[in-house]
Amino acid sequence: MSDDDARFMARAIELALARMGETWPNPAVGCVLVKDGQVVAEAATAPGGRPHAEEQAVPAAGDAARGATAYVTLEPCGARSSGRASCAQFLVEAGIARVVVAALDPSPFASGRGTERLRQAGLVVEAGLMEDAAGTLSEGFLHRLETGRPMVRVSADGTGFDARFAASPRADLVTELKRLGEAGYTRLWTGPGELADALAEQGLLTA
Repeated sequence: MSDDDARFMARAIELALARMGETWPNPAVGCVLVKDGQVVAEAATAPGGRPHAEEQAVPAAGDAARGATAYVTLEPCGARSSGRASCAQFLVEAGIARVVVAALDPSPFASGRGTERLRQAGLVVEAGLMEDAAGTLSEGFLHRLETGRPMVRVSADGTGFDARFAASPRADLVTELKRLGEAGYTRLWTGPGELADALAEQGLLTA
């Protein structure tokens, strides 16, 4: 992949980072559509997690989407929990020619299904560009998927987090976090102090 590929993916990551803390229960995803070396549309997951980045960028590009390359920070979903058209389908129907993905999505609605659907439809799919840089965007989402709990970090001001975790240090912290995970939270923060120490002692604090 070229320097231009890296530049456009960096822009997609930048768009998604600006939405972190606003899109739970979904991860923040950025999408940039490029044709003939020019950006024709770009979008990030909307506040509240809907609509997805791809389903905003495709209509914004209009006819220019046909033959374009899509740079997406996370694998487009191959199915939707709501039964609506998936992001992979959006890209196919728009006539996108190539999709560059930073990170694959292990969730039940992607898990390789998105990239498989794109390839089956004849699109060129390349994955792994700037995967490490994009990992921050979905780490909380993946943590909740794996554990049932949002991840918790120490932060000075909570920028980019879904909410503050403010339980008593003497509470059943696993139960409290699972309750918040069920509510859709993916990334929580707490300030340094007794609660952070209790979380660390129980292995519930992410470095």
